[in-house]
Amino acid sequence: MTHPPTDSNRRRLLAAATTLGVAPWLLSACAQTAGAPGAAPVAKTGPSTSARRRLGPLDVYPIGLGVQWHPGQGPQAVTDLYASRTTRQGGIALIQRAADLGVNFFDTAEVYGPFMSEELLGEALQGSRRDRAVISTKFGFDVDLVTGQRRGSTNSRPEHIRQVVEAQLRRLRTDRIDLLYQHRVDPNVPIEDVVGAIKGLIRQGKVLHYGLSEPGLQTVRRAHREHPVAVIQNEYSMLWRGPEAQVLPLCEELGIGFVPWSPLGMGFLAGTVNAASRFERQDFRASVPRFAPDALPANMALADLVKTWAARKNVTPAQLSLAWLSAQKPWIVPIPGTTNVANLEENIAAASVSFGSAELKELNAAVATIPIRGERLPPAVLAATGVEAPPKR
Repeated sequence: MTHPPTDSNRRRLLAAATTLGVAPWLLSACAQTAGAPGAAPVAKTGPSTSARRRLGPLDVYPIGLGVQWHPGQGPQAVTDLYASRTTRQGGIALIQRAADLGVNFFDTAEVYGPFMSEELLGEALQGSRRDRAVISTKFGFDVDLVTGQRRGSTNSRPEHIRQVVEAQLRRLRTDRIDLLYQHRVDPNVPIEDVVGAIKGLIRQGKVLHYGLSEPGLQTVRRAHREHPVAVIQNEYSMLWRGPEAQVLPLCEELGIGFVPWSPLGMGFLAGTVNAASRFERQDFRASVPRFAPDALPANMALADLVKTWAARKNVTPAQLSLAWLSAQKPWIVPIPGTTNVANLEENIAAASVSFGSAELKELNAAVATIPIRGERLPPAVLAATGVEAPPKR
């Protein structure tokens, strides 16, 4: 009788897979079937490999799913940053729908909820869905591991990282995290110490790859010297093209994948915002300068351009905006979030939208002529981006 691998054996297999560059599910499947006379190959369902793209060392669907939810009003209520609402069961069903449609890249974080988003993602991806999934999550804020209370700004001390990962594995109901990001660079901890802790987790098979979110450029280089950085996650969209100047060239130089967060410009590029839009207090956009009443009307020229091009391509504004990101580089994978299944299906369909080279050049040139008024984030949030880690003493 053949027994499935234990957690410790599975982690050794996963660590080996990472070292060899082999898909983890393949080694896992081999471990479960090896030695069984006449065992038939295990069929893997999901999208064809032609529908995938390389994200650093990862093989993922061209459109991921961002899972950034927190408790709403009521015991089962769930809401997102923009005050869109669902229920816990609705969120689980949405994640499962994404997986069943071929999405295999899911992004979340400890601080989203806190804890709730990881819990729902873990519950949704049980069984065969987990075998097909690439789960990314994040550490880096100073969150009490029991209560979830924010105790300060950042915390990337090595011992804290190890404690956070153990808790994340439990919430995600898994034995490994496929991609672990430092959510924000800690100005008090050398990146060499951070990567050292992550390398230990990689050796144990608890983490397969790591990345950085909104890091300083020199911090990326220092981290990469310690252990290859798999992915960088920064804000990027037609509404914020900042990464094009230095971050994307650095990714290309070092072979790092890139994940744009807020790929639809917080809904702006999906056609859901107009010049008269005002946002309730619970909506994050109420504190974002580019959405302020004195800035929003000036920024609508970009929304109008997106709508015009969407009509020209016979797609929705959201699909056009996601396809535009994917067209910039073959190693870019956006992670739009939603609480609505119809929006999810619309976003996933963007993977089939393409541009000719002349079309893309024309659209890029048109986008470049439109100035955007207002900062992309509130001042305190913006101050935590592009931070360089302190030197190693």
